[in-house]
Order: sequence, then C-alpha cells, then structure tokens
Amino acid sequence: MNSFKALNLEPGRAICYSGFREGQQPGGIYPSYNEVKEDLILLQNHWRYLRLYDCDVHAVTVLEVIKNEKLPFQVMLGAYIVAEMNNFGCPWGGGVYTEEQLYENRLKNGIQIKKLISLANQYPTIISTLSAGNEACVDWTDHYVSVASVIEYVKLIKKETKQPVTFCENYVPWLGKLKPLAEEVDFISIHTYPVWEYKNIHEALEYTKENYLTVANMYPNKPVVITEAGWATNSNGRGIDAHNVSEENQEIYFQDLVKWTDAEGILTFVFEAFDESWKGSSEPLEPEKHWGLFKIDRTPKLVMEGKLV
Repeated sequence: MNSFKALNLEPGRAICYSGFREGQQPGGIYPSYNEVKEDLILLQNHWRYLRLYDCDVHAVTVLEVIKNEKLPFQVMLGAYIVAEMNNFGCPWGGGVYTEEQLYENRLKNGIQIKKLISLANQYPTIISTLSAGNEACVDWTDHYVSVASVIEYVKLIKKETKQPVTFCENYVPWLGKLKPLAEEVDFISIHTYPVWEYKNIHEALEYTKENYLTVANMYPNKPVVITEAGWATNSNGRGIDAHNVSEENQEIYFQDLVKWTDAEGILTFVFEAFDESWKGSSEPLEPEKHWGLFKIDRTPKLVMEGKLV
C-alpha cells in the first residue's frame, strides 16, 4: 500500500529531527530559535517531513520557525509518554519506579496528550500526522505503558484532532501484543534497526524489507510507515559491534533504504538528522550518540557530502 496516497500526503522524504547541541538536553538548555532555524535551512533541500518526539519547548520552537520562516516542512508530532508500569526486564536496569512516581507519570502523560492535541489544532497546516507515544510497549523499554492505556490515548487524540493518528514502536510488538492497538490507529508505524540485531551491512536492506513486509502483510488494510530506520557511525561495542558501524556503512544503508522506499511509496523517517551527545551513557562512543547524518557541530558525514540519491 502506498502510504502517501493512503494518508493523503504529498510524496517526499522524511527524517527524525532533534536539535539538541553540545551542552543541551531535554529538561535543560533547549536549542534557540536561531539554532533551529539554522538546522531547518540545512535540511530543507533534502527532506519534506520531520518527525518530532515530544510536545516540549523544542517542538514549539520548531513549529514557530516553520511558520514564521515559511519553510516547506510537514511535521509528525509525537507525545512522549513515560512509564505507567514497572518493567523489571529492562536490560539496562531502568524501568523500575515507585508507585508515587508511576502516579505522577500518568498525570504527566495526560498533560502531554493534551499538549499534542492543542498543538495539532494550533498548527493544522504544518502538523500532518500525530503519534501517541514512542517505544513504550516493547519488552525492553524503560518507559513501559500498557496497550490498553495507549489505546485510550489514541482514542482521545482522534476525537479531538483531524490529523491521522499512530503509535511509533519497534516492529516486533505489532506482530502480537499490539494487535488491539492496530485496530484503533489510522496507520501503523514501525522501527527497524538491522545493526541493533547484529546484521552486517550486506544483510541490512533485506532484513529491513523482511521486518516491514511481515507487519504490512499482517495488516493489509492499514498503511504502514517506517518512523525510524538508520545506521550508527560509532559504537563502544555494547549492543552494536564496533566493526559494523562507520560512515561508509551508514551511506550504503541510507542509499539502499531510500531507493527501495521511494520506489514502493513508503513514508520513511530516517534516524536521524544530527548526532546528539546527551543520549545514552557518558562514554563518547556510546552508539546512541552517533546516528546523525550530520555531526553535532552540523558538519556533514559522508552520506551528506553531495551524495544523496
């Protein structure tokens, strides 16, 4: 199914955008208006769609820049929902909270959903799609939310907005536990990361296709969008083999991915625009810090050095 036609969207390429620079992070120092403007001007000639993860100060700034500077972007805006349940199986030791914390988190999530609805109605010509959360139901998450709770959030968002609504999650839960949610969303959004599953670059695209088609074939009447797919350029060896990541491999995967998704009409958000040093552990080679097509100082990696297909 051509996801652009199904969602009444113009064809175009898409990228995940988070503009936090050195010394900045969510809940701390946020990118300024001019910093966001600089980023979006850098991105505008290559991408039509941006994915934002949170209804925070940064998201508001991005929307203001797009509106004020008349930039040609459409936005998938997400509400970032946090843990409402303990996940004792989280592999890095997170995911466990007191009952008081979980209660406070439920209140925070309600506020996030209301912000999402408010911004969707404030910027109806810029915000084209909405997400009720990100990676909150997969077994390894540190911000676990029940499927039933996500369904309630989706229903509320759909009731109060006009944009198509989804929930962004790893491909695996859509094959089982998210089947009830699939009936409620307007389209399904999956994340696929061959490098996290120890696939080498020669296996990568076929594995991505397999992930996508397994979900798409299960839900033939629902559009399926890829809301994250990418390749890291550094690793400390934890979770991703260091020999599997490089700028050369990132370029190969990007070129293969966009050729396939362009041809098939699959809306695909590449992860991500810029490296973000605040993510993950304090180790400089932590892979979470190194997914950008640009480095954190906004200099291009190999894939962006005039080689975009």
